[in-house]
Amino acid sequence: MNMNRHCRIIKCILSGVVCALLLPVSMQAQKNTAFIPGQVWNDMDGNPINAHGGGLLYHDGTYYWYGEYKKGKTILPDWATWECYRTDVTGVGCYSSKDLLNWKFEGIVLSAVKDDPNHDLHPSKVLERPKVIFNKKTGKFVMWAHVESADYSKACAGVAVSDSPVGPFIYQGSFRPNNAMSRDQTVFVDDDGRAYQFYSSENNATMYISLLTDDYLKPSGRFTRNFVKESREAPAVFKYDGKYYMLSSGCTGWDPNVAEIAVADSIMGTWKTIGNPCTGPDADKTFYAQSTYVQPVIGKKGAYIAMFDRWKKKDLEDSRYVWLPVLIKDGKITIPWHEKWDFSIFDK
Repeated sequence: MNMNRHCRIIKCILSGVVCALLLPVSMQAQKNTAFIPGQVWNDMDGNPINAHGGGLLYHDGTYYWYGEYKKGKTILPDWATWECYRTDVTGVGCYSSKDLLNWKFEGIVLSAVKDDPNHDLHPSKVLERPKVIFNKKTGKFVMWAHVESADYSKACAGVAVSDSPVGPFIYQGSFRPNNAMSRDQTVFVDDDGRAYQFYSSENNATMYISLLTDDYLKPSGRFTRNFVKESREAPAVFKYDGKYYMLSSGCTGWDPNVAEIAVADSIMGTWKTIGNPCTGPDADKTFYAQSTYVQPVIGKKGAYIAMFDRWKKKDLEDSRYVWLPVLIKDGKITIPWHEKWDFSIFDK
């Protein structure tokens, strides 16, 4: 009797082990094979990706996606005189991927500081648009982000540093670069290793482009003012065939507006606006989304992905991602709407 019972127990254990081993195989069969803009995008654990206003870094064969980790209830403060909806700061989330479609959650790589109400990263503050670049000279991963007071009067850039792309990032502090307001922002590393910060300034009326120091930790003091009084924000920058391109949005709060793309022969300008690259339904509203980053597809010449956020201002955690191909043909750049697409679009 005891022997039979032992056999049954062993069979049960073995059955459980077999099921556990088979589970990843079945999950692999459900891997993402195409982009579906605006739909819930789950990570490899089956949880919705939480990386808003984000950007990508490609390093040693892996893509890393950093973004605002928005968790909890969206609130509009009682004192608000405009739609400054917010969630408490949780930190910056990081995901990794080999194929840009299937993402592994690496954790919160820059965390909120809960015990100091005066800290930039206290839950009561605002943390937006984190971007990470790698400095080949120092071997450091450098994060730039827009840090704010709850009423958006601070208008500063915050910097954090890590030895690893998956953190932890150590916060270095905040400042107004070149003594100017810094709100929506991105960073870009050129082919020569020089890095630049692009940021909306002067109450979002003007776009600054600032050369960073060799360690990427602060402004070098060299900068230009661009699109003066044109009120552009949400800059996303890429380089193609020796020219620089900047995708941006207008300033209408959480509400969508017309995207614009501009081109320059020199990264510091002069920049020339060449119109709205979006085509298809709701192109005049940027597909009800806002630009955040443009990522080259490594290994595919002339292939880029435009990353947008479709903000849900009253439930920011549920804001969706709209990733679309950037198509370049005969010198013209378009970002066409697709309900579903894959990398084969770049082969046509």
